[in-house]
Amino acid sequence: MSLPSKAGISQAAKIDVLIPAIEKDLATLPHVVKAVRTHVKHPIGRILIVAPRKERLLHFCREHGCTFVDENTVLPLTKKDIHYRSRTWERSGWLFQQLLKLNGDKLCKADYFLVIDADTVLITPHRFRQNGRTVFFSRSWSQPEYFVTYKKLMGRKASAPSSLVTHYMLFERSKLSRMKKEIEARHGVPWYSAILRSMNRSKQFAFSEFETYGNYVYQSDPGGMLIRKARNKGLHQNAGGVSQAEKTKLAKSYRSLSFHKRKGYSRSSQASRH
Repeated sequence: MSLPSKAGISQAAKIDVLIPAIEKDLATLPHVVKAVRTHVKHPIGRILIVAPRKERLLHFCREHGCTFVDENTVLPLTKKDIHYRSRTWERSGWLFQQLLKLNGDKLCKADYFLVIDADTVLITPHRFRQNGRTVFFSRSWSQPEYFVTYKKLMGRKASAPSSLVTHYMLFERSKLSRMKKEIEARHGVPWYSAILRSMNRSKQFAFSEFETYGNYVYQSDPGGMLIRKARNKGLHQNAGGVSQAEKTKLAKSYRSLSFHKRKGYSRSSQASRH
């Protein structure tokens, strides 16, 4: 049965933007915010930076016209309450930022909000609602454990034709809220507790917020989705080192660039969020 959906975003309606971040993201964050304002072809309401209360992050928000949200005020648990690690890797912060995104329906005021990772820069125009349907981006591969967790969480298999893990996604607040209520009704505990209980934390990649919400929408309202190839390119360099001419050239083949710093997953590193 399809869920009721809003007629769509009118030309005048605003969307909010939510970006979880930590201090190490400050090298990329100015480029992320600038690209959102340049390439998102919807009026933007608030850009929320959900982050630790650090002076450098507060200063960034003041300087760039963003709304700061202390990450420790978003949920009844913090990163210190999440124990998702092994002897060699540390993923507690990575999981925490996913839970922060999934509470965006409580943080944002607009009917729709865009979540984008703090290391991902858009390089082409993006419109996320077209003819009453939401545009989702996809890639050809995923982590099998994401779907094991999804089945435990939702009680059914994921059925989207491709992976919906693509660094950014437009959420509809009402649908996200409904998904979390369904999870709570099924498990009898808060939605975030159900996620932590459903995932196998001995696996390094055991849950995806984008895969979970995207598959929920696909199963409940497939006609309300447009799925397109993500065309994201990962780069291992500083965002500031890519010239506008290089971005223009890359935009012929790609929609976005992600400036990954994978060393953050190591137990030897303190930067464990992304």
